[in-house]
Amino acid sequence: MGTGIVSILLHTLSTIYTSYHASLNSLSIIFFVFNVFLFTLIFMISVLRYTLYPATWNLMIQHPVQSLFLGTLPMGFATIINMFALVCVPKWGGASVQVVWGMWWIDAAVSVACCFGLPWQMMTTHKNSHEKMTAAWLLPIVAPIVAAASGAIVANVLPDPQHALWTIVTSYVLWGIGVPLAMVVLVIYFHKLAVYKLPPQEVIVSVFLPLGPLGQGGFGIMQLGSMAMKTFPKTETLHPMAGEILYVLGFGVAIIMWGFGLVWLFFAISSISRSKFPFNMGWWGFTFPIGVFTTSTLTMGEELPSAFFRILGTAFAISVTALWLVVAAGTAKNVLYGNLIEAPCLREIEKARQMKLETEAQFGA
Repeated sequence: MGTGIVSILLHTLSTIYTSYHASLNSLSIIFFVFNVFLFTLIFMISVLRYTLYPATWNLMIQHPVQSLFLGTLPMGFATIINMFALVCVPKWGGASVQVVWGMWWIDAAVSVACCFGLPWQMMTTHKNSHEKMTAAWLLPIVAPIVAAASGAIVANVLPDPQHALWTIVTSYVLWGIGVPLAMVVLVIYFHKLAVYKLPPQEVIVSVFLPLGPLGQGGFGIMQLGSMAMKTFPKTETLHPMAGEILYVLGFGVAIIMWGFGLVWLFFAISSISRSKFPFNMGWWGFTFPIGVFTTSTLTMGEELPSAFFRILGTAFAISVTALWLVVAAGTAKNVLYGNLIEAPCLREIEKARQMKLETEAQFGA
């Protein structure tokens, strides 16, 4: 997700700063290719893990935190879909249009499955408590919001207006599935922070996660409005002005969500500024939430148009790229020394096993 959003940001900057188009576009393609490699590698490792050791699947699903990260699968895939639509389809044409459309439908289905299934699992199986809640609750819920934004990008490259219409309407439904539910979780999370204070230092980076649904939700509703304005007249959908109304309403909703995002950005920066936290895999929580908030900022700069939003978005994009370099370097170093990647569900099983052995030894003595 973090690598994919950097590739998208660099591509967006290449369309804004045309004098640097060649270099920025080349960088975005490099990150895109690397993202495809990372996604394929991690996906294959995961498939092998659950195939060779099927018991780990049930352990993972029943874990109240680790299971939530299944939502990152469709979100990571969505970044690949976006770049495929933005870069590959215009160059390759032909069947690539149908390929990206099929990829998007798969991503949308998996996103809905995560958004419906994992919260239901939390209600019926997991043992949750308010004081231990983290913003990771948002991960499966943000997935359909990301798929909705991707749907607008995919619809833009579909030559058949009717196919584009189906994609846009479905994307509005996906947006409606994710955004209201994310707002519900944000209310609970705010109450948790107010009552039980900040999260532990190990997961303090999770305070950036609320930027995800707000940034991507704003970006997605603007893109959908733009595509509705383009597609609805061609397909004679609703009223002749329906597309224009959705376009204006989309920008209005997006700028309100952007303002709400500033609140959570302030909370996040204030939280980490007063904390000393060790490097862990959670540091990747910096990149994607800030990245999607940046895409919303850059899009508003182009739609208004506004030099303020464009310059601010550029500053955010540079910061996200710098953060990616820092976190990637830390990840490579810690993976090399073998002290970064672990499975929480297996760690807890090992702790329970160790306690059992100690108890047996005590009674045996």
